[in-house]
Amino acid sequence: MKELQEKIKEYGTVLPGNVLKVDAFLNHQVDPVLMKHMGKEFAKLYKDAGVTKIWTVESSGIAPAVMTGLAMNVPVIFARKHKSLTLKDDLYTASVYSYTKETTNQISISKKYVSPTDKVLLIDDFLANGQALEGMLQIAQAAGVEVAGAGIVIEKTFQKGGQELRKQGLRIESLAKVSSLANGKAEFED
Repeated sequence: MKELQEKIKEYGTVLPGNVLKVDAFLNHQVDPVLMKHMGKEFAKLYKDAGVTKIWTVESSGIAPAVMTGLAMNVPVIFARKHKSLTLKDDLYTASVYSYTKETTNQISISKKYVSPTDKVLLIDDFLANGQALEGMLQIAQAAGVEVAGAGIVIEKTFQKGGQELRKQGLRIESLAKVSSLANGKAEFED
């Protein structure tokens, strides 16, 4: 998606440890027009997949997931990272390690909003090592739901997550594939 690549080139910052900071438009300040376009693109890519719900992990995946849900006219569920007074029982859970935050979170989805007839599309902001997707796949397996695939805003193809998940048979559609962050700038695959 050229529009997304241009945003990354203009606003993305490469930090030590191969971290791509895109908080100017994706995960701190949100560009709603870009999110709308990404949602339409994911909807187009998965239009024939029979998706009934979209899942993501809070918080950076919420904006693209909601826009995809709007374009596909299906509900969006986001896995919570922290339990609350209103979300504490009857949960599907999985542990997810965050490389950028250097923490492990227990993500949770309420069983109340999951049906065995669901066919879910997983949406996430980044795919590097694949931890967030692995956690959502564990929840999907525990819930007995079918996964249509994953929609990724930015995939770092030089890290192993995408390759490993594809080997497991997961369909992954990434809007921007970053092949390198060398010399302080993002290089893209076609």
